[in-house]
Amino acid sequence: MTPPAAALPRSYLFVPASRPERIGKARQSGADAVIVDLEDAVEPAAKPAARAALAQAADALTDAGPGTLWLRINALDTAHAADDLCLLGALRQQGCCIGAMVPKAGDAAALQALPPDVPVLALIETALGLGQAHRLGDVPAVQRLAFGSIDYALDLGGIDPADHEALRHARSTLVWASRCADLPPPVDGVTPAIDDEAALAADNAEARRLGFAARLCIHPRQVAAVHAALAPTAAERAWAERVVAAAGEGGAVQLDGRMIDRPVLLRAQRLLAATR
Repeated sequence: MTPPAAALPRSYLFVPASRPERIGKARQSGADAVIVDLEDAVEPAAKPAARAALAQAADALTDAGPGTLWLRINALDTAHAADDLCLLGALRQQGCCIGAMVPKAGDAAALQALPPDVPVLALIETALGLGQAHRLGDVPAVQRLAFGSIDYALDLGGIDPADHEALRHARSTLVWASRCADLPPPVDGVTPAIDDEAALAADNAEARRLGFAARLCIHPRQVAAVHAALAPTAAERAWAERVVAAAGEGGAVQLDGRMIDRPVLLRAQRLLAATR
């Protein structure tokens, strides 16, 4: 069952698994959720040590609420995945409410083979994954779809991941696939330029325009801007309040010369529900 929009994370902040001492700071950064990264953030030779360090930090993670802590494992077709899943199981046995972000997701059967009690964020990073997105979303364990825009652009031959027009089809497809699977709106990819406020603002605007309701973040300073950009504006809230007041018990009415019927009322109600 899809949780209420207001309860959904808007930001997922990455932390390297090799630096477990940063997890606490990340959880206090204002981000709605934290992703401990065992994939791209950790070199192959350092992965065993990162797993061991993370296992030692389990006691400090047991207070994490559902949906707020994730482990990005290595792709399921790699030699590292089995050890990552063992670590995930051990953390959960110790009381950590932690889910799995699965990179390069593209095979629904592979996701269905994961332990049934583990919630999954399916990270779409390839053309194959995009083509299977609606099937991936139907896997019961999948809580949400996410877009790995940089790897996806590379998979398409190295197009510019900052080119919004070039990736608009992929983003719109993930929004469509999420709706088809009755999932919450998907999570958009990262803005790699940490100090480029204009780039972050443009990426945030594109994500919201296309129907995303969250973004992946690589630095704590991106979190507040993501939250502000994805939230209804003051003007939108005022409009929604007026629509709800005008609609009363329902039925078509006019407001400012425009017809207010059920779809418009529902949009207004959703805007108000998304306000935090």
